[in-house]
Amino acid sequence: MRASWLAPTLLVVWCGIAGAGTEWLDRVPSVQRGLFRADLSGLLDVEGYYIDQRPPGLIFGGDASFVNPRLSLFLDTRFGRHLYGFVQARLDRGFDPRERRVAAHVDEYLVRYTPGETPVVNLQFGKFATIVGSWVSRHDSWNNPFVNAPLPYENVTIVSGTMAPAGPAAFLARRQLPDRKRAWVPIIWGPDYTSGGAVFGRITDFEYAVEVKNAALASRPVAWNPVNRGWDDPTTSARVGWHPRAAWTFGTSFSTGPYLYEDAIATLPRGQGLGDFRQWLVGADASWAWRHVQVWGEFFATRFEVPRVGDADSAAYYLEGRYKLTTALYGALRWNQQFFGDVPDGHGGDVAWDRDIWRVDAAVGYRLNRHLQTKLQYAYSHQQGRLQQGEQLVAAQVTLKF
Repeated sequence: MRASWLAPTLLVVWCGIAGAGTEWLDRVPSVQRGLFRADLSGLLDVEGYYIDQRPPGLIFGGDASFVNPRLSLFLDTRFGRHLYGFVQARLDRGFDPRERRVAAHVDEYLVRYTPGETPVVNLQFGKFATIVGSWVSRHDSWNNPFVNAPLPYENVTIVSGTMAPAGPAAFLARRQLPDRKRAWVPIIWGPDYTSGGAVFGRITDFEYAVEVKNAALASRPVAWNPVNRGWDDPTTSARVGWHPRAAWTFGTSFSTGPYLYEDAIATLPRGQGLGDFRQWLVGADASWAWRHVQVWGEFFATRFEVPRVGDADSAAYYLEGRYKLTTALYGALRWNQQFFGDVPDGHGGDVAWDRDIWRVDAAVGYRLNRHLQTKLQYAYSHQQGRLQQGEQLVAAQVTLKF
C-alpha cells in the first residue's frame, strides 16, 4: 500500500470506531439576538486518489496517488423574514484537487432579499453557484453520491480561455496534447461560483431563475472573482423547472456569454474583442425518486465561437442513479458521454474538433450516523484515439459534517 493511501484508510477505520461519539457536533455555534440569527456549519473531507496515468477531468498534477484534504465552513445569517446572507470559506489544495498548495479562500458570499411573505420572488446578489442545471444544488460532498462531478462539469476540452488559436490547424493540433487545465475549459466548470445577481422564485408547480454574472459557465475559478473579471462582458443564464408530482422534477436551462479572458485579447484577430466570441448553452434536466431509488439526468448542448476557426459544437449528458440498500448503505452508478461536432480543418475538409469520450462511475457509500460518511468509487473512461487520460480512477472519501 502506498503511503498516500495510509491516511484515508486509517481515517475510515477511525470513523467506524468513533462513529458513536459525535453527539457534540450537534452543538455547533449559533447566535440569536432579536430578529438576527447566525449559524455556523461545515464539512471536513479527506479524499484519496489512485490514478493509473495522467489525471482526468479537473484533477491537477501528475499520475501519482495522493490525498486531498478540504475544510469547508458555512455561515448562514438571517435578519427577520426577508433578509438572508450566506458565506462559504474553504481551506484546501485549490478549488480542484491538487490545483495548488494549501490555502484559504472564500468561494461564496451572497445577500438575498425576499420582499413578500412567500418565495414567489427572491433577489440575490454576490458570488454564488450557477442556476443552470440540477447537479449544482447537490454538489457538496455530503449530498453527491460520488467523489467527483459528472462529465459535463469537469471534462476539459481543447477550447482555451486564455489564447486564441492561430488557425484551424493549430486548434486541432491540441487534440494530441494532454489537457492543459490552466488554460483549457470544460462545458461548465463545476458549480461555477461566478459573481453577479439573480432573481428567482416559485409559483405553484413551477420555478424560475434568471442570473447576470461576470463570467461564462466554462470560466475558470480565477475568473469568478469580480476583482479579476468585471461585468463589461456579462453572461446571462436562465432556468425554468416544473414539479408535476412530488417524485418528478423537470427543468430546462439556457446561457450565453463571452468565455475568453483578458489574457486572450492580444491573440484575437484585429478589430475584434472578447464580446465577439461567446459560449452558448442549452440544457435539460430531470429527476425521479421512489422509495429507495433516486435517478438524475442532464443533457447539455453548447457552442464555443472560436477565433479563426468558427463554431465548435459539443453535446454531453449523464444518467445517474442511487439505491439505498439500507438506511446507512447505498450503491450508485453513473453513465457519462460527450460528443464533439466538426469544424473546418483548413484544407477543405471537416473533422471533429475534440475526442469523444465516455465514462462509467460506480460508488458505494456508508453513512455511519448523521455526521460521518464514507465513499468508495471506481471510474473507467475512454477517449477516442490513442491518448488516454486517467482511464482508471479509484477514489475514497471520508466526510465529517458539523
